[in-house]
Amino acid sequence: MTATVTRDRRAEHSLSHAQYAAVWFEGRPEVQGEKLTGAHTCDLLVVGAGFGGLWAAMRAKKRHPDWSITVVDADAVGHSASGRNGGFVSYSVTHGLSNALSRWPDEVEALEQIGLENLRGFKAELDEAGIDCGLSTAGKLQVAVQPHELAELRETVEPAGRFGRPLQLLSAEQTRARINSPTFIGGVFDPVGTYLVDPYLLVTGMREYLEREGVVFYEHTPAESLTDGGARVEVKTPYGSVSAGKVILATGASPALLRRNRLAAVPVYDYALATEPLTPDQFEAIGWSGREGLTDTANQFHYSQVTADGRILWGGYDAIYHYGSRVSPELERRPETFRLLAEQFFTTFPQLDVHFSHAWGGVIDTSTRFCASYGTAYNKKIAYAIGHTGLGVGASRFAADTMLDLLGSESTERTALRMVRKPALPFPPEPVRAAGINITRYELARADRNEGKRGLWLKTLDALGLGFDS
Repeated sequence: MTATVTRDRRAEHSLSHAQYAAVWFEGRPEVQGEKLTGAHTCDLLVVGAGFGGLWAAMRAKKRHPDWSITVVDADAVGHSASGRNGGFVSYSVTHGLSNALSRWPDEVEALEQIGLENLRGFKAELDEAGIDCGLSTAGKLQVAVQPHELAELRETVEPAGRFGRPLQLLSAEQTRARINSPTFIGGVFDPVGTYLVDPYLLVTGMREYLEREGVVFYEHTPAESLTDGGARVEVKTPYGSVSAGKVILATGASPALLRRNRLAAVPVYDYALATEPLTPDQFEAIGWSGREGLTDTANQFHYSQVTADGRILWGGYDAIYHYGSRVSPELERRPETFRLLAEQFFTTFPQLDVHFSHAWGGVIDTSTRFCASYGTAYNKKIAYAIGHTGLGVGASRFAADTMLDLLGSESTERTALRMVRKPALPFPPEPVRAAGINITRYELARADRNEGKRGLWLKTLDALGLGFDS
């Protein structure tokens, strides 16, 4: 029997009892909120109760305590993207320093400082509100498994340190002393730029706090249409309506309510696994005593962390787009990706003999520039942020303040940023959109196999300021 067949069977066997649900939902019953019926009025309506919407309500209540605030969501709060992600809270509001350097070199220092301040504010505000989300400040280890990746990591140390993040360059031995994998040939440790959370616990904790502060929530209440009513915005829902003085759209990968945003971002599916709780002997075999977050350096990268009950969450790599920007619950289950993730897990940790207890997927709104675009509509009665591209847990707090600035026509450091003033280039319509995304995915994988060398297609996209990622 070949090694490949053995590994494949090991991966398939490890998934034999996995349930199709996010590990964060384990043992936590869904809170049943009511649907909105009849006619309602409020000062601020927030559409979408993921992290973007929740932070918008948090920041609005802090900045405007006299406002009446209503939040509507098309699903149960926390059961879409925000409750399914990997639990990484990044300092960056630009999807990383390299993205900021390539797109807004003249604003990098400000963007990096804003990001670090936002991360510190993220924790301070949760602490002040008494929201327990299992937040950890253990940092993040980014590893290399190929020589060109190690060279890329070395190049990040100097600029990160210059802008306030003292990265620690690690040898193979130092890296494996933290997390022991025979595939790791080096890495960098970032002690300040990443927090880890239980995302569903964070969502529910924010919701409970906001309800105590008088914010009203309606679940299973999609906003179907927006109408400019002059002094107010009229929002239609299936069983009622809301008349709001101001509206924040934080709908993520859901279909855009504003026509202008229908090509601003596309939905892609990201997938993850979680193991059964590891034994003390299994942890001894891999180390990981610091419980830092783990990512690798490839274009198609993985992310991983240890949960509070001792499981390893292992996700990423695939970013799957479906023709026509299709979004549907059945797309959250993709056995071929789960099998691939399991194979990659055992390649990384061959010393572990474990089963996966959970396998799930979630949808991400990705933009051509890898981070959110901002804007207003209806005479600045509506503000929106769209296209976080998978690093929105922390950046959504910055986005909330930015949207509130825009609603109030406030001139701030945030609204002066070119990143805020200029939107991302849109994706093309179908069928060009699907063809372009699939070619890009293929070329990214080819670059990973070819020592990171980017072909003509990727170089052309780089020159145009376009891209695709999760």
